[in-house]
Amino acid sequence: MTSDLRIALYQPDIPGNTGTILRMAACLGLAVDIIEPAGFDMSDRALRRAGMDYAEQAVMRRHPTWRHFLEWNAGSRRLILATTRAEQSYRRFAFRPGDILLFGRESAGVPDEVHRAADIRLRIPMVPERRSLNLAISTALIAGEALRQTTDETE
Repeated sequence: MTSDLRIALYQPDIPGNTGTILRMAACLGLAVDIIEPAGFDMSDRALRRAGMDYAEQAVMRRHPTWRHFLEWNAGSRRLILATTRAEQSYRRFAFRPGDILLFGRESAGVPDEVHRAADIRLRIPMVPERRSLNLAISTALIAGEALRQTTDETE
């Protein structure tokens, strides 16, 4: 099973989260784009430990900068940003094959320039006065819903 959906991580900070996301992506047939610079060495032991041997099996593309990522995409796929600043819930959104699910840094989210470049901004509804979820959990929630909507149920 593979999907045309992609996960993009904007300058991730925590190798364990990135490793977990790579493992999930490998198991679910999703590709991952890492938009650098990352807050850790991509060969970091924690990244390998969290991803286990699955991280090596993930389809991963590294982009040295945000600008390189935008040039690579060239508007060919919708950029869907997960952000606490969004109004629309991911549960009430119609995902399409080919969408790129974009997630920001654990420490700071994404800058305004990335917000402006996103085609759609979605949030995960939470109990009031809670700040945010772990990046790997957020990615799993949204990717799971996107897969549910875009994958043939016979698989």
